Amino acid sequence: MFFRFITLSFLCLFSLIGSAQVVFNEYSSLFTVPANYTIRYTDSPPIIDGHINDVVWGNASWTDYFQDIEGDIRPKPYHETRVKMLWDNSNLYIAAELKDPHVWATLTKRDEIVFFDNDFEVFIDPLNSAHNYFEIEVNALNTIFDLFLYKPYRNGGSALFSWDSQGMQHAVQIQGTINNTNDEDTGWTVEMAIPFRALTMGNEVNVPREGSLWRINFSRVQWETEIIDGKYIKRKDVKGKVLPENNWVWSPQGVIDMHRPERWGYLLFTKNGVNNQSQFELPYGEKQKQYLWLIYYKQQDYRHKNKRFAKSLGELGLSDLNIDIDGKMNELILISTDHRFDIMIKDELGKFVSLNEEGLVTN
Repeated sequence: MFFRFITLSFLCLFSLIGSAQVVFNEYSSLFTVPANYTIRYTDSPPIIDGHINDVVWGNASWTDYFQDIEGDIRPKPYHETRVKMLWDNSNLYIAAELKDPHVWATLTKRDEIVFFDNDFEVFIDPLNSAHNYFEIEVNALNTIFDLFLYKPYRNGGSALFSWDSQGMQHAVQIQGTINNTNDEDTGWTVEMAIPFRALTMGNEVNVPREGSLWRINFSRVQWETEIIDGKYIKRKDVKGKVLPENNWVWSPQGVIDMHRPERWGYLLFTKNGVNNQSQFELPYGEKQKQYLWLIYYKQQDYRHKNKRFAKSLGELGLSDLNIDIDGKMNELILISTDHRFDIMIKDELGKFVSLNEEGLVTN
C-alpha cells in the first residue's frame, strides 16, 4: 500500500460559506453556519440553586430559542428552550430555561441513560478538534449522566461512562409540580457550574483566555406522552412501538446526530464586558476547515459506495473547484490510501489546517 499525493492550487472564485450549498447541494444541510455566543466574564459567580434570576444572570444574554436538530426542514419545537452562559477563571456557568406544561422524570441514579426521560444536554469540545469532548445530561429530578468521548461514534469511538465532571455543581427547579398529571406546569430551569479542571484531559487546566474559541451545543430530548391512569406514558405507534423522541437544539446539526462536533455552535470567551451577540465573525481558520469537512463527507460517501476511499480529488468530482478565502489563495493536498486519508488546506502565507478519516482536526 502506498500514498498518492495530489495537490491542487486554485485561483479565487468564491467563498465557501456563501456558496457551498451551490457547489455541494447534497450537503447543504451540513453547511449552514453554526450558531455563536459571546460569553462574558463574571467577577461574581451565580448561586447554583436552579433559580436563574440572580442579578449576575442579568449580565448574560439569552441564546435564540432552540430549533429542531435537522434545522428548518422540520417544524419548530412546540415548547420553548433557551440558554445563557457566563465564565470566570474556574468555571463555565450555564443556565437553561425549558418551558413545559407537564414536567415529569423517573430516573434517579447517576449515569443511568437520562435521555430515556425528557432531559437537557450539554456537549463541549474545548479544543475545537472534533475529538476528546464531553457530554453532560440532566433530567428534571436533577439526575446526572456525564460521559467523555475520545472520538465520535461514527468514527468508532465509545463513551467513557466512568468519567465524572468532578466538582460540578448542578441544580434544577420546577415551575410547577413534577410528575403530577392533575395540574399544568410552566416548565423547569437548570443551573450548572462546570469546572475547567473537569473539562481538561491532562495536568495543565484548560482555562480560556480572551478570545478563546470553543465548540458547544445544547440538546433537549422531549418524548411524546399521554396520561393513562394518572401517569405520563410515552406514546406508541399503531404497531405498539414507542414514538421517537424530539431532539431540539441550540445550533442545528443538519442531521439526527448530536455527535458531529463540527456542527456545534461557537463559544467565544471575552473579558471586555461586551454584551453584543452580533459581533462574532467566523475566523479565517474555521472557513478553511469547511473545505476539509466537505471532502470528509464526500470521502465517507465514496467509501460507502466503493468500499474504499478515493485516491484523488478528481474522483470526488472536485478537480475544477477554485478556492478563495478572504482574498487568500488556498490549495488542497490529499494523501490517501484505500483505508485512510489526510486532507490539508494551506494558503499562500502557510496557514494550514488538516483533517483525517477519523474526523480529527489538527492545526
